[in-house]
Amino acid sequence: MHSSAVFLIEFGAIILGLGLLGRLAGRFQFSPIPLYLLAGLAFGEGGLLPLGASEDFVAIGAEIGVILLLLMLGLEYTASDLVSNLRTQYPSGLVDFTFNALPGAVMALLLGWGPVAAVVLAGVTWISSSGVIAKILGDLGRLGNRETPVILSVLVLEDLAMAVYLPIVTALVAGVGIAQGSLTLALALGVAGAVLFVAVRYGRLISRFVSSDDPEKLLLVVLGLTLLVAGLAQQLQVSAAVGAFLVGIALSGEVAEGAHNLLSPLRDLFAAVFFVFFGLHTDPASIPPVILPALALAVVTALTKIASGYWAAKRAGISAKGRWRTGGTLVARGEFSIVIAGLAVTAGTEPELGPLATAYVLVLVVAGPLAARYTEPIALRVTAWREARQRARPAKPAAAQEVEPEAEREAAAEVPRLPAQRGETAPDDERSPGGGA
Repeated sequence: MHSSAVFLIEFGAIILGLGLLGRLAGRFQFSPIPLYLLAGLAFGEGGLLPLGASEDFVAIGAEIGVILLLLMLGLEYTASDLVSNLRTQYPSGLVDFTFNALPGAVMALLLGWGPVAAVVLAGVTWISSSGVIAKILGDLGRLGNRETPVILSVLVLEDLAMAVYLPIVTALVAGVGIAQGSLTLALALGVAGAVLFVAVRYGRLISRFVSSDDPEKLLLVVLGLTLLVAGLAQQLQVSAAVGAFLVGIALSGEVAEGAHNLLSPLRDLFAAVFFVFFGLHTDPASIPPVILPALALAVVTALTKIASGYWAAKRAGISAKGRWRTGGTLVARGEFSIVIAGLAVTAGTEPELGPLATAYVLVLVVAGPLAARYTEPIALRVTAWREARQRARPAKPAAAQEVEPEAEREAAAEVPRLPAQRGETAPDDERSPGGGA
């Protein structure tokens, strides 16, 4: 059969299969990312039906998928939003990084993978999935809750940190020297700072230049500009994804909204292709040897993400219920963990890193919605149980009560009075005016 016919058949089957998997995931109301990864495993080396003619095109589509993911992420924020979040929420970002990056780095070192793989795996376990979390907030009706701005602030800081982190990873996996790596990082920071400055000062002019009433022209200009800047960034050893992210930040107002609406279907298509491509390069037989480390890492980093989210919400003055909801919502990992791992897999850094990252994301992208829904009620039930046990203890003699340390009395006073009924909705003081449930 002619090679072009084989390509059309293979690629058409992939797209059709992804569409059916997406519909299946939508019916059960969970993220389709695990199904896309499993599809890639099925069509890759060692899978059920390895691809042939369409693999090169899938690789190009996967690269476009990463670029569009970061572009759409940048369109969600304005430069002023990023600067404001950086000024006010950076302590939460530092705690989030420390709690969630260290387990990944430690795991890589324990497995004997070396410092480069440790930096990569630290990023895999650090970054939450903005796309999955945004869907979770909408599905649970929490977009108007008071803790939601805290969740979004943590995500914004993680996304902004990508502009610094990705060039570091790119330089490390490429094996460049200290001097060249430092130059790459300095260049990335300089470009990011310059784009933020231009976006803050001249964002309206840039948006006016790009703006068009014709959707076709707007799509072509924005997509062409993004691919051009991404290519230039990659040529400068910065990162094509960072270049796309900065283009998204530079656009604002009606242009950003229009571009978002036009590019969303393309983003979804090529992002799905990206997840398939990542699965193609992961041999299913390589996953069982790393499933235990992946599960252990998933459990540990789910708990550390809950803890860091709880701390960020407490710092913002959110009530106990909102703090638990914040931590549980941030558990999901997804697209950017795979993007980071993909850089190392493409460079051949560590053969087992890709399978471990795949298994890790598969676990947490499924557990993320469950954690968002059930972390709060479980935590409150445990706290109520502990409170009941404390009340059931025999009262201390008067003399013993008089010498009770002041710190213990203060700690007991801070135990919240919790509702006895399970499933009670959040009180009005935990919602923003006009917000969701």
